[in-house]
Amino acid sequence: MGVGKTVVGKVLAKKLSKEFVELDSLIERKAGKPIPEIFEQDGEAAFRELEIEVAKEVSQNKNQVIACGGGIVLNKINIDRLRKDSVIVYLTASPSVILKRVSNGGERPVLKINNLPTIQGLLRFRKPFYERAADFKVNTSRASINSVVGQIIDKVR
Repeated sequence: MGVGKTVVGKVLAKKLSKEFVELDSLIERKAGKPIPEIFEQDGEAAFRELEIEVAKEVSQNKNQVIACGGGIVLNKINIDRLRKDSVIVYLTASPSVILKRVSNGGERPVLKINNLPTIQGLLRFRKPFYERAADFKVNTSRASINSVVGQIIDKVR
């Protein structure tokens, strides 16, 4: 959340002449409603089931850059499927940078309270999952989008 997955993913896909796929958009399309409504009406477990289903579908395709939601790592099956034919990049940012970015609008169902302790707690909990899943990580806190994309391309090569 707030580390630049979508904006970096779009630029990266364009530079690599690949399709950009945003998992959360596909989940919304499959559910027929926005993610906040899925969380509110059906609960997080239902959302995670949809996430597993969509990740399975997407992982079977080639020539794409996939922006996954921050909770994708919570189900090992997602990572196992994506790892088969993908390079997994862990985009990071400092909690204070994330707070600034997520405070600029948009609804984040897992992060209902936009404050530093909430963000720090979520990151602390998820960090081991992210680190186990990632082939490498890139810090986006002070880097431009093009710099982050360049770092990813360099590391993939």
